[in-house]
Amino acid sequence: MRSARFRRTRRSSAVALVSALTLTALAACGTSSSNNGSGGSDGGGNSDPAAPLDPKTKVTLTIDCMPPAAKAAELKEWKEDVAEFNKTYPNVTVEGRSTPGQCLEPPRFTAMLKAKSQPDVFYTYFTDLPQVLDNDGAADITAYVNDKSVPLLKDIDPNVLDSLKQDGKLYGLPTSNYTMGLLVNRKLFQQAGLDPDAPPRTWEEVRTAARKIAGLDKGIAGFGEYSAGNTGGWHFTAQMYSVGGEVVDASGKKAAFNNELGKQVAENLHAMRWEDDSMGRTQLLKWGDLQKQIATDKLGMFLAAPDDIAYMVQQLGAKYENFGMGPIPGAKNTLAGGNNYMVKKGIPGDRIKAAVAWLNFKNLTVGKGQFAWARTKADKLPVGVPQPNFWLNESKTKDDAARIEHATMPVANFKTFMDNPVAGKAEPPKAQEVYKVIDIVMSGILTNKDADIDKLLATAEAQVNQVLANQ
Repeated sequence: MRSARFRRTRRSSAVALVSALTLTALAACGTSSSNNGSGGSDGGGNSDPAAPLDPKTKVTLTIDCMPPAAKAAELKEWKEDVAEFNKTYPNVTVEGRSTPGQCLEPPRFTAMLKAKSQPDVFYTYFTDLPQVLDNDGAADITAYVNDKSVPLLKDIDPNVLDSLKQDGKLYGLPTSNYTMGLLVNRKLFQQAGLDPDAPPRTWEEVRTAARKIAGLDKGIAGFGEYSAGNTGGWHFTAQMYSVGGEVVDASGKKAAFNNELGKQVAENLHAMRWEDDSMGRTQLLKWGDLQKQIATDKLGMFLAAPDDIAYMVQQLGAKYENFGMGPIPGAKNTLAGGNNYMVKKGIPGDRIKAAVAWLNFKNLTVGKGQFAWARTKADKLPVGVPQPNFWLNESKTKDDAARIEHATMPVANFKTFMDNPVAGKAEPPKAQEVYKVIDIVMSGILTNKDADIDKLLATAEAQVNQVLANQ
């Protein structure tokens, strides 16, 4: 789970774009062309899965989550990328699909999987892999992905790729990743006599800083947390990871938070809320609430992924200069996640090769596609947010340098976050159901001064164990 779970690309209308460049938008996600073979044959290519797509191969490829007309700059870049891709693969027809509403809205996504109506190339979160495989929805692309079809494969963080694997088999390729850190309001830090370039590195320091910020004015909170809409459980998990704890044990079958570390996290939040009065009086907050508070200088800091900053600037009218980031306090581990594309199970081999070729060009090539930062800047889109950043080695060096060169924001504000990477941990199994249960712990802590923390944790443990038993 992440902020993107609540705000991933929205599509207000379907878009129709038919051109000689073979870009077509369909009005809705109907039956995939993978079922009817529309758009030409899949013949003419090399039958060896390990061999890259033969440019002579004629194939039509349907792809989910094309930017909508409302996202004019993003759609322009999509069209440009299709045209550039077709210079190498002139016989691949790319059919981009835009869907009204949220592209990855859970009910639609689940219905699509059950109906087998997903496009040839469909968008998911890392945490969707179990659901997709339970519905027999994704092709095993292991044999198709190698250093010939994806030349920078060796430079992709293996932890990111591992999120897309089960039993050693690869089922997707990443588009973005994130790790959580501490997002701060630089203006409030300075007003409280704190250094915004040195955000708190421990939870004790967070508590001290929160008191100072809250002391500025009765309407300002020093630290904010979620406790509704499954987001409270999500952030409790992040805090558990930060102090070296778990929420579900290694077996995936038992809750692992009703212990000293879980109590430590809960008691610290309870003390900040009720003893320090540094978390604000309005609670039961969910994603979007803390962003609005910090964007209007009513909140000093909260846990977030870096792309929250771009969201606040683009959607809430905030200024990049007002935000900074440090690593997650405690820094034992941080919650990590991301997004990716998978390939529909059952489509012909040449169509799988075309999918890999497109994803390599669009999402996995430094300097091109989503990493063409000069173009992104020219199109007045954000450049400089430190994620997605799944590159290693020379690819990371080149991409980092390009982000800095073409930055549209003060990248120095993220230096502490970037210079102190924290090992990422994936979300727990049955994440949404687990988070929903732990929301009750968070809401209890933050709305009830007399909350019985031991009872809250024990009750949640029993309920999570039941959730896990029903896998």
